[in-house]
Amino acid sequence: MAADILVQIFDFLVQLYEFLLPILVIADIFFAITIIFIERKNPTRAVSWLLVLLLLPFLGFFLYLVFGQNYRKEKMFSVKNDTDQKITDLIESQIKEVKTREDKLTDRWSGAFHRMAVLLLQDNGALITTNNHITPYTDGKAKFADLISEISNARDHVHMEYFILKDDGLGRDIMKALTERARAGVDVRLLVDGVGSGGLPKHFYDEFTAAGGKHAVFFPSLISYFNYRVNFRNHRKIAIIDGETAFIGGYNIGDDYLGLDKRWGYWRDAAVRIKGSGAVVAQMRFYLDWNFASKDKMEINERYFHQSPLSEGSLMQLVSGGPDTAWNPVKDSYLKMINIALDTVYIQTPYFIPDQSVMDALHIAAQSGIDVRIMIPSVPDHIFVYWASHSYIEELLGSGVKAYTYDNGFLHAKTIVIDGVAASVGSANWDIRSFRLNFETNAVIYDEHVAGELKQAYINDLSTCTELTPEWYATRSLFFKTRSSVSRLFSPIL
Repeated sequence: MAADILVQIFDFLVQLYEFLLPILVIADIFFAITIIFIERKNPTRAVSWLLVLLLLPFLGFFLYLVFGQNYRKEKMFSVKNDTDQKITDLIESQIKEVKTREDKLTDRWSGAFHRMAVLLLQDNGALITTNNHITPYTDGKAKFADLISEISNARDHVHMEYFILKDDGLGRDIMKALTERARAGVDVRLLVDGVGSGGLPKHFYDEFTAAGGKHAVFFPSLISYFNYRVNFRNHRKIAIIDGETAFIGGYNIGDDYLGLDKRWGYWRDAAVRIKGSGAVVAQMRFYLDWNFASKDKMEINERYFHQSPLSEGSLMQLVSGGPDTAWNPVKDSYLKMINIALDTVYIQTPYFIPDQSVMDALHIAAQSGIDVRIMIPSVPDHIFVYWASHSYIEELLGSGVKAYTYDNGFLHAKTIVIDGVAASVGSANWDIRSFRLNFETNAVIYDEHVAGELKQAYINDLSTCTELTPEWYATRSLFFKTRSSVSRLFSPIL
């Protein structure tokens, strides 16, 4: 009897497959035409999707629906691109000012860094601020202790946006601090991503909102999945307190970022605290993201955007990228830093899926005699990305690039330090998703002291790393090499 039922179920599935296959093939052909003639994707990414549709016609249909299509992207983000005119005017006025005071700026940094700053200003509206006091963090306990302290001492407002907020010890500590400030009359806003922070308990925000706090969700997860918006996530990690202090970096909010998750052990990440006018620029970023995601719009108000009284300090820019930008400003900043380096290029990233332009830049730098080093985790949290990363790194070793796996826990830092005099710290990984599909923000810092601290932290990490060499890859199993090659083939769509 049971055997008969199984046979009937099997026959039904075969018939269903035979019925659906022609429909799915037609749909896949339609998608292929869309990819080539309408969306005009990057050729590498387009070929990867065409292979998925060709080799996996049934599964490929659903994968493309969820992860691939973006033909409505411009319409989706038209509101997001309608920035407040005051902010637009501020950016345009600084572009004009920079062009009229090149000599003064060049006195503060080398000509190469000046050109990079102008690139990011014109490419991304990345305002140049010159009076920042910056504290770098490489340990989550120190970073979150300072963040909670700054929140607890907030006088006027706290604005935060994070990709992941968890209902655990750290998440509840952050929410407690925010709730207490809201109850004290401080203006508190919290923006989280709908997928990254999905799955929180139904009443997670009740006490916070009852105290007067406001929260919004960037593309709520249910809406995201029904509208195929898994790709376009707000991956930023930003906090602004009283318009005077900002935190930017790679840490999300959860116990694992304190190194308390036994699966990962110690959590090596990177972030910076900014006191100065850089915090006002971070406020602009939050303002734009909040007004896109929330019905409760923020107004331009002096209390949010007042000038910092601090004297001259570190020069920096905040670089933001995403599917709403015409170019790839995050990738442009990485490429420019590699291209202007004279001695060293030190990179840390959990996900290394570069496109050909990044591969070429690293190859040219290494072949020019520059000490180029890349550090990735020794354990994966996204297995296919991890396998593909090894394929790219193995290729770069032939150019003279040095590579390492971090063995003292999990490496989540997204940094590049060049020559010990400039650095980028933020949320953007070295992969296609961060360059094109997610909303990211990095702090690009032109300061020998800050960059020197980050460089020294990198050198300290090397003592707990394994160097990846051609000989190491030669001893890998056939299975290791096969899965790395196959994962690389599909890496543009991972």
